[in-house]
Amino acid sequence: MMRLADLIHLTGGAIRAQRTRSLLTVLGIAVGIAAVILLTAIGEGIQRFVIAEFTQFGTHLLAVTPGKTQTFGISGATISTVRPLTLDDAALLARLPQVRSVMPFVQGNGAVEWKGRTRRTNIFGTGAGVPEVWQIPVAQGRFLPDDAPRHARAFAVLGSRLRHELFGNASPLGQRIRIGGESYRVIGSMQSKGQMLGFDLDDSVYIPVGRALAMFNREGLMEIDVLYQAGADAGAMAARVKRRLLQRHGREDFTVITQDQMLEVLGSVLDILTLAVGALGTISLVVGGIGILTIMTISVNERIAEIGLLRALGAARPQIMTLFLGEAVILGGAGGLAGLALGIGGAWAIHLLAPGLPVHIAWGYAALSLGIATGIGLLAGVAPALRAAALDPITALRAE
Repeated sequence: MMRLADLIHLTGGAIRAQRTRSLLTVLGIAVGIAAVILLTAIGEGIQRFVIAEFTQFGTHLLAVTPGKTQTFGISGATISTVRPLTLDDAALLARLPQVRSVMPFVQGNGAVEWKGRTRRTNIFGTGAGVPEVWQIPVAQGRFLPDDAPRHARAFAVLGSRLRHELFGNASPLGQRIRIGGESYRVIGSMQSKGQMLGFDLDDSVYIPVGRALAMFNREGLMEIDVLYQAGADAGAMAARVKRRLLQRHGREDFTVITQDQMLEVLGSVLDILTLAVGALGTISLVVGGIGILTIMTISVNERIAEIGLLRALGAARPQIMTLFLGEAVILGGAGGLAGLALGIGGAWAIHLLAPGLPVHIAWGYAALSLGIATGIGLLAGVAPALRAAALDPITALRAE
């Protein structure tokens, strides 16, 4: 009977005897593992980034957009409709139970001027609820007052970047600026909020929604955001909003979108993306498995005489099979560990070289890929190991 120490010694010796071939096989597995880790890390990072972008305004929010659609996209994508959303619709929704705040919204682009300085920027027509609904605190002064939308005073609030571009370190409060050719008094500026899917919320100016509708010559709103109480059910709130607007419009010519729906759709799409990139990396693992199968088949052919000698000295068939399976598992496991190190190191390097590219290692996929690498090594070694164990000792010795 072969001792365990002898089995380990023979297995290691066989791998060392073919260093180049073994190294190439390990490298094939390592590349596959690294590809799985890197691709899933990028996919997971993108998923977390997008979800964070959509939840930065809170999770107790739903949006009403004009037009009936079955897909979810950017709120302003649907412009024309049989009956546009109006300021009266927003006022109606504000009276619903469990509604904390309602914010009518219209957006455009125009020039903002102050003392010879001009900057083309986003113009947001909103209500007084922006700090609460969009969770953007006021840095200086105050936000737009709760005036009647159609008779609102000509006040403006600046985004942090626009304030810096126009006024530098000077205070903008009380200054007169021109927006779209009309004069507005600055009463506040907002704290930095950053970007939302590439849309710079800081490079913007907020004006009353009624004035924005007149400025852009629009009849209807682009969106109505409804902030509801934390204890309210999102589905029940969406149904309540839909029912009230149906009573007013007479038909469902609008779309109600909850944060849960947006996150569910985004999550399912991004899960498929992560799974797809992981599958691409798995193809590399399969290629590496074929390499292990090839090297083990060649190893059996080259070591027929050794197998015969071991059998003549009393080694049992299961021990011969274990000898070759051990080689395959070691190759697969070594490739897996090397790939794990390469993948984690690569993800870290990407984060350092491109901080804007979100990277987050999906440890579940990493552990799964390591298990797959070891399993592929085991499976790839089964057929050659069975062939080696089945060799007749006399026939094998004749090959010497």
